[in-house]
Order: sequence, then structure tokens, then C-alpha cells
Amino acid sequence: MADLTGKTIIVTGAGSGIGKAAATLAAAAGATVIAADVKGAEETAKEIGGSAEGHVLDVTDSQGWKYLVDDVIARHGRIHGLANVAGIVSDVDALLTQTEEGWQRILDIDLKGAFLGMKSVAQHLIDNGGGKIVNVASTAGVIGMPNVVAYSAAKGGVIAMSRQVAIEYAATGLRVNVIAPGVTQTNMLGDITDELLTAVKAATPTGEVAAAEDQANAIVFLLGPGSDRITGQVLPIDGGWTAQ
Repeated sequence: MADLTGKTIIVTGAGSGIGKAAATLAAAAGATVIAADVKGAEETAKEIGGSAEGHVLDVTDSQGWKYLVDDVIARHGRIHGLANVAGIVSDVDALLTQTEEGWQRILDIDLKGAFLGMKSVAQHLIDNGGGKIVNVASTAGVIGMPNVVAYSAAKGGVIAMSRQVAIEYAATGLRVNVIAPGVTQTNMLGDITDELLTAVKAATPTGEVAAAEDQANAIVFLLGPGSDRITGQVLPIDGGWTAQ
């Protein structure tokens, strides 16, 4: 477990799934956690207890980001890290079935949301000697997968954007890294059948499907001091799927 004592960390998508697990583990590592989501963030903060705070945030809203960041800085003095976890998927996301509206919604939340998050905190982090940003992509942004055309575009964009920002601002002390989760047991899986879950496990070298905490552990590590020399990297957490 990374030591985040004395750090103030913003986690988006904290109402459920990987975001909730990341907020919980960051708090357990000593951080003051700012849990943000369109819904469920306050409940997550209450479950965590202590200094955790819940905030309503639409990650596609630049003014909402400004309000959140300004408020956290005013009350805590400093932000040390950001985990951009918020994201959505669609069960109608193939080239021939996806709509323009559906495409744009996924791009707005999954890619623009991460862009706005980084843009909102980066100058503050740089002015204070650096900090950590962890963006959540997906194995769908690394390899080709069926029925995720907009999702793949968004997550591939997250990876490319993160690498660019990491390199441009590396000398300032800003560190930007990405995790690329494989199939993970969260509500984003929807009503996956037992048969499909069995097939996914069989296709995974470790024979397992990740839990939200598996992804969260990597996020917390990348937010902590152990990742000071790591930037611009993509860490697949997929049981070896993309190594095949």
C-alpha cells in the first residue's frame, strides 16, 4: 500500500466501481479523498468516513471542474493528485449500430472528462512542484475488441493524450500515467451471463476476472511516492490478456 498521508486526492467516478474502490483505498493509505461523481459520491464519502468528502461533478462541465478545484484548494491549500476514473460504456457501440449522439456522449465523458480534469489541476500541480495524475483507459484502447467503437476511440485517446502531457511537463515534476483495465467485476459489466464470464476467464491467462480493488491498487500506487520515476506509461491490468 502506498503512503498517501497528508495528500489531498481527487477521484472521479467515485460513486461506484473502480472509482469507489480507488477512493476507499486512497483514504486507507492516508489521503484526504475528494470523491466526485454525478451520483453516489456523497454515499462513498460517508462509507469511507474520516476526512473524505463527496462532491457532485459532471466531468464534462468545465465550470463544475473549476468550482471543485477552487473549492478544494481554498479549503485544503493543496491538491496532490487526481484519478480520472469516470467513464461509461454502451451495449450498442459497433460501427454499424452506434449513433452520432451515442458516439459523442462516450467521447465527452470518457475522453473530454479526462482532458478537463487534467487541465483543471495541472497548473496548480506544476506551481507546487509537481503531482500525480492517473487516467483510466481500457484494454479496448490498446487492442481491437468487438462492439466498442466509440469506447475504443475514447480510451485510445486517453492513452495518447496522457503520454503527450506526461512528456511535455515531465521536467516540472508532473507525472501522468494510465491504467488499462481488462474485464473487471463492476456494474459496467451489466448483465453478463455466466457463460460469457466463463469464456472471458478461459481466454485470460491467469484464468481470473479482476475485481475493482485490483485496478484501485494500481491507481493508489501510481498516486504515491513509489511512482516518482514513472511517467507516460500504460499499465494493463488484465490477467495477461494483452500480452498474448
